Amino acid sequence: MPAGGHVVDIGAGTGYFLPYLSVAVGADGRVEGLDVSTPMVEYMQQRIETEGLGNASARVVPGDDPELTEASIDRVLIVNTWHHIPERIAYAEKLRAGLRDGGQVAIVDFTLDTDKGPKEEHKLAPEVVIEELTAAGFTATVVEESLPDQYVVIGTR
Repeated sequence: MPAGGHVVDIGAGTGYFLPYLSVAVGADGRVEGLDVSTPMVEYMQQRIETEGLGNASARVVPGDDPELTEASIDRVLIVNTWHHIPERIAYAEKLRAGLRDGGQVAIVDFTLDTDKGPKEEHKLAPEVVIEELTAAGFTATVVEESLPDQYVVIGTR
């Protein structure tokens, strides 16, 4: 994460990553937790206040649009959520529009062979995620990592 950058966690849920992202971007950076669930966003807002994350905020967004200001974001993190998004190529196009040149989206999702996560028919192979991001204008690749049940795909604008 770039120090002083603007990072968005989509499908942030309880805001688990917000404290880590907050430290990574530093006092001059900005972190946003986005979720479709009002109760989750309210939980994140309480967490932000309780943990004193002065550079973080949370807001509700629709499931089909992250509502990002054009060319305003440095990094997007999407963990265990990509498989829930309908019309993923159109969604990825909106992500790309919100990213600055050189900006990246990191998609972490469940491998096909893990027994964790969604039902098997809802899981996506990393190659599918790469195809979707590529169709939206990203350069995408699988990152080598050591997660036991997930893969990471990075798309770069």
